[in-house]
Amino acid sequence: MPRLLLRLEGGVLAAAALVVYLHLDYSVLVLIALLVSVDLSLLGFLAGPRVGTLTYNLAHTTAFPLVLGAIGVLADGGVAVQVALAWLAHIGIDRALGLGLKYPSGFKDTHLQRV
Repeated sequence: MPRLLLRLEGGVLAAAALVVYLHLDYSVLVLIALLVSVDLSLLGFLAGPRVGTLTYNLAHTTAFPLVLGAIGVLADGGVAVQVALAWLAHIGIDRALGLGLKYPSGFKDTHLQRV
């Protein structure tokens, strides 16, 4: 049951972020580029599993885009909000697909399941 709830939570996160992103009339092409760019964190695995796990997990935790989005809202910074929403959507999509934060024991070992 927890795995199902975590996947549901990810789907809701992605849907909410995408709805707000589109409601604010941000570019769909930029959205696609931003969604893909989060996975550049996978390049850390070229330096080994410890570095890869660190870079991937830092890019796939909600803390940073939430802070960025809050700063963007408070500072009336549209670009910060745009990036934060796309980033949150990416994380939500990953979670909904069952892709979680990584463990250094292996790329397929995640906090949600073994992929």
